[in-house]
Amino acid sequence: PLVLVLEAAVVVAVLGVVVAGAQLPDNLIALRLTPGPVLITVLWVVGLLLLRRAGRSLPWHESGEAPDNQERPRGHSRRKREQDATRKGTSTAKSAAIFTGAALVTLVSGVFLERSGDVLADHIGLSGVLFGATVLAAATSLPELSTGLTSVRNGDYQLAMSDIFGGNAFLPVLFLVATLLSGKSVLPQAHATDIYLTAVAILLTLVYAAGLLFRPQRRVARMGIDSLVVLVLYLVAVVGLFAIAKAG
Repeated sequence: PLVLVLEAAVVVAVLGVVVAGAQLPDNLIALRLTPGPVLITVLWVVGLLLLRRAGRSLPWHESGEAPDNQERPRGHSRRKREQDATRKGTSTAKSAAIFTGAALVTLVSGVFLERSGDVLADHIGLSGVLFGATVLAAATSLPELSTGLTSVRNGDYQLAMSDIFGGNAFLPVLFLVATLLSGKSVLPQAHATDIYLTAVAILLTLVYAAGLLFRPQRRVARMGIDSLVVLVLYLVAVVGLFAIAKAG
């Protein structure tokens, strides 16, 4: 559906600003803010507003829904869980407390994950960049994997895609937090490998956006053509990342 394509466009726009912001001089800072992170945050907020409007109605046939789209509306699994929780007498306060607790556990676990990842990378002789782009990236993606699998199991494929796109669009907003806390220009400190990975992320997002538009029906190894292309591109990109890291 067009809403998911719009989400992919937000991801591409935000990542494009990351690449552009990395080229700015590091002394371009005022009030502990730099242009790149500020523009990223603005784009993210505007993207949310556009997505909210698109979720209500679009000036397209059937509000931009494809003919072979999932039968039940997007987010139906979430509403079903809400209804089940209401029937069981689970209050909003209890749900909020559980969510907050889980978020805090994730936050603390992230600190230990980063520190243990550094030690593990040193032990196996893998550079921090390569370890972060492969093993650490896979580990930190487990929450999205869990929610995505649950959504797919419930037949809510759009919610699974939206969760992935939404997470990728939000993460660059943290550059604003990093800039405010450090008082330094963060994006210009990016290395060649960082820009390379950002470009790869843009490319993979565009592949999935094309898949959403053209909706290929052919399957290879139980995967859609777009997923297969993304997998191949990712493996090639990892090889290129090793080459860049070795040359540096």
